[in-house]
Amino acid sequence: MNFFPLREVKRFDLARMPRPVSWYLRPIAWLLSFPAVWRRHTKINKVNMEGIKTPYLLLCNHNAFYDFMVATVATFPHQAFYVVAVDGFIGREWLMRRIGCIGKRKFTNDIALIRHLKTVVDRGKIAAIYPEARYSLCGTKAVLPESLGKLVKRLDVPVVTLITYGHHINAPFWNTRTRGVRTKATMTRIITREEVSTMSVEQINRKINQAFEYDDFAWQRENKIPVLYKDRARGLHKVLYQCPACRTEYRMDSGGAAIWCNHCSKRWTMSEYGELKALEGETHFAHIPDWYEWERKQVRREVEEGRYCFQGNATVRMLPNSKGFIDFGKAVLTHNMDGFTLEGNHDGTSYTLNIPAQSVYSCHIEYNYGKYKRDCVDLNTLNDSYWVFPEGDDFSVTKISLATEELFIYKKL
Repeated sequence: MNFFPLREVKRFDLARMPRPVSWYLRPIAWLLSFPAVWRRHTKINKVNMEGIKTPYLLLCNHNAFYDFMVATVATFPHQAFYVVAVDGFIGREWLMRRIGCIGKRKFTNDIALIRHLKTVVDRGKIAAIYPEARYSLCGTKAVLPESLGKLVKRLDVPVVTLITYGHHINAPFWNTRTRGVRTKATMTRIITREEVSTMSVEQINRKINQAFEYDDFAWQRENKIPVLYKDRARGLHKVLYQCPACRTEYRMDSGGAAIWCNHCSKRWTMSEYGELKALEGETHFAHIPDWYEWERKQVRREVEEGRYCFQGNATVRMLPNSKGFIDFGKAVLTHNMDGFTLEGNHDGTSYTLNIPAQSVYSCHIEYNYGKYKRDCVDLNTLNDSYWVFPEGDDFSVTKISLATEELFIYKKL
């Protein structure tokens, strides 16, 4: 993975220490966040938070940009420093650093980040992390890094979780149009500072994973929260890419309140309460996360049988810093049992980027992203981010994401 093109281009400075939040920007963050929370009637419940003082580690689930506004209100009047992906700094690095944001490249082992978080808590502030490192694809917990337990030990401060409910229902990752859904959040101290010293890393990880068990679609159904948006299913096929009726991949489509298979013509409708029902025959999966987990099982079988493989032509955009993307030309993306390989040619020079399967536990994907309005996979080194846009229709970045996670688990066995 020693790949470092465009050496003359200045890279995003991951080693730069977090600076104190500018005093005049703090009220602006509050003025932006409080009205948004009031408009959505978001209720924030606090559990075991009596008497807690900063510093502490705040771990939040991640379903929408609105998460940050809720976190700002939940931690008021204290200062929180947020870990934010480098693409979040594009065109506004000066501002982001001054409001307490710490840059990171997704799914990389960044030792500098640990130092930054330690600096934050040593200053008596809140270190805020979204450990899922991407928006949830279907409103349930994404895989969490095993390094969280070690981080908690290193910081030696209480651990607080902020779990939001309804953010995925209101603006799902696969179609971010706001639905006007009322949401809620629960802020809980799950580990005291005294417990940090007595618990093992494994116990801490288990506690955090238990706290992150959530299901937005189940929450919607149980609380009878309707979504009246007429296009509520549009984009759902990005997540549900395989038909459970005929088992065909990449032929699903969606629109309005329906999702269907273009291969076998099976159709489902999505109710106001987020449940699926087949127009004819067996529904297979009424609960959307169940369909998604079924797809995971199909990918796991391919991995265990040693036959998982994707290869295709792609367009690449590179993000070396916060100034913006650089077009990096055409390439061939291969994702197989060994991991990711990106092979291309830039300015007459051939290059190869290898990311072994055992080195990355998940990956970041986007739907209809950027100037190409296409699905993409975000591959990262500590120096660069490569946004890879596969060409054609015979692929799913959702499947690539699932395969990344399953390959990592398989390689550990």
